[in-house]
Amino acid sequence: MRSLLDVLAFRYWLISLVVLFVKMFANSAVQGLTRFRTKSFAWPEDAAMIRGARAVERDPELVERASRCWRNDLENVPIYLFLGLGFVLAGGAPWWAAVYFTTFTVARVLHTIFYLRAMQPWRNLAYQLGLLVCFALAIHIVVLLLTVRPL
Repeated sequence: MRSLLDVLAFRYWLISLVVLFVKMFANSAVQGLTRFRTKSFAWPEDAAMIRGARAVERDPELVERASRCWRNDLENVPIYLFLGLGFVLAGGAPWWAAVYFTTFTVARVLHTIFYLRAMQPWRNLAYQLGLLVCFALAIHIVVLLLTVRPL
């Protein structure tokens, strides 16, 4: 009996999912490590756990950047993951899956790096590339659904 793991496009999607998870986890680690390094916490009960720490009204810039980058990921990565899975389930070709999934994943990794380092216009270009991949996936899924005969 075949499983989804026999579908090469699904394997590519899973690799992309794992890389994006690691990227988002690293972004969270940047927030936490920066808070500990600067001894600056958002809540008094968190600051009370570390000697010399304090609750601050405004986060350090790197924490703020990582937090906003995280929110941007939450607006974009889930949509991509659903579109990518839809592409796989619609019978998308492995070659196209590799192109779409690699491009989106690299774009989001670069977006995070550029966000944390305040690098415009590169951050915006990486964002737009990821968005372009999502639109291309959506169009490709519709084409597949209109041209592939159901079983």
